[in-house]
Amino acid sequence: MGRVQLFEIRLNHGRVVYSPGEPLAGTVRVRLGAPLPFRAIRVTCAGSCGVSNKANDAAWVVEEGYFSSSLSLADKGSLPAGEHSFPFQFLLPATAPTSFEGPFGKIVHQVRATIDTPRFSKDHKCSCVFYILSPLNLNSIPDIEQPNVASATKKFSYKLVKTGSVVLTASTDLRGYVVGQVLRLRADIENQSGKDTGPVVASLLQKVSYKAKRWIYDVRTIAEVEGAGVKAWRRAQWWEQILVPALPQSALPGCSLIHIDYFLQVSLKVPEATVTLPVFIGNIAVNHAPLSPPPGLGLPPGALSPAVPSAPPQEEAEAVAAGPHFLDPVSLSTKSHSQQQLPPAALASVPGASEPRPRDGSPAPHPLPPPLCISTGATVPYFAEGSGEPVPTTSTLVLPPEYSTWGYPDGEWRGRGLGYSL
Repeated sequence: MGRVQLFEIRLNHGRVVYSPGEPLAGTVRVRLGAPLPFRAIRVTCAGSCGVSNKANDAAWVVEEGYFSSSLSLADKGSLPAGEHSFPFQFLLPATAPTSFEGPFGKIVHQVRATIDTPRFSKDHKCSCVFYILSPLNLNSIPDIEQPNVASATKKFSYKLVKTGSVVLTASTDLRGYVVGQVLRLRADIENQSGKDTGPVVASLLQKVSYKAKRWIYDVRTIAEVEGAGVKAWRRAQWWEQILVPALPQSALPGCSLIHIDYFLQVSLKVPEATVTLPVFIGNIAVNHAPLSPPPGLGLPPGALSPAVPSAPPQEEAEAVAAGPHFLDPVSLSTKSHSQQQLPPAALASVPGASEPRPRDGSPAPHPLPPPLCISTGATVPYFAEGSGEPVPTTSTLVLPPEYSTWGYPDGEWRGRGLGYSL
């Protein structure tokens, strides 16, 4: 019997990222030290999704397939010793979903090759993972160019017998962003009480939903910024920005088992007040000018004007008389930023880096789509050396998964930590 010294799949030009509807071409290579009888040599291109009840467990409890096509490269015969190459080509379906890898599930696309040997002999198998990016055009999302604003009022008691309220309003310049774009946040806080508030915190949250036997939710903080509190009977404004790191796109159209949502949550620690703004992460940026006003011109159009606090009671009047009038807004300082190690140029960066080229120096076969973020904080190169899988690179802009000093954007969220189910 022959001995297989090499059995591998090579994709043309070393390319590993494709778009739906594109052709995928490559070669199956075999090197034998002796003749090898075979019944068939086949290659299959397939895409599927699997979800597990446990983190980092490949024993899927629910699966769904997206496509599977097979080609016969050689019929029954015998391969002589030496090297052999079998070219192949598949047309990827236009409905194939974007690749994704998470702790509770994956969307995987791969090419598999098999040499069927005669009875009682071991079959030979190899595989090659490739990635699909179906770009999410943010301009296709309804009202994406509209102002993103939310407001909440919290009434509370202090000093046993006194009551007050805080009005918290948060807005962003856009509703959708791409990797490398700056999210600009504004928070307006009116402290209608004689007690100072606690710090204000803004968190960019990711919620990944996995449909196993029951829904599993993986919620984590991507980035967090903390600002100072607001003094009694004062109105304050807080301006901050977060650089959108490498993040998978929202939704994952075409996949019914995994769904991704993003939120910007702005909250006060004391008294507890929270507003949540939905945010979309896509691959093609919004091409409309944001409708939010420039800094210093008030809230975005359509936002409710903050309620004017009533005059402080007589016993508080003397305490605020020496300071600025409570209707005059002050600017809050930022106490900490999880991305504070960013170089100055990073916050000014914009998408549109030069396109990578195949390792042989030839032009790319097709114009390259936006970057593919295969998982949170990780991107995949378009071309990889050798036949192995490309190694994702973890982003330093993303907080580690165990970072979980946040609340929940949705009243149904009761878990804490990596994941939980309902």
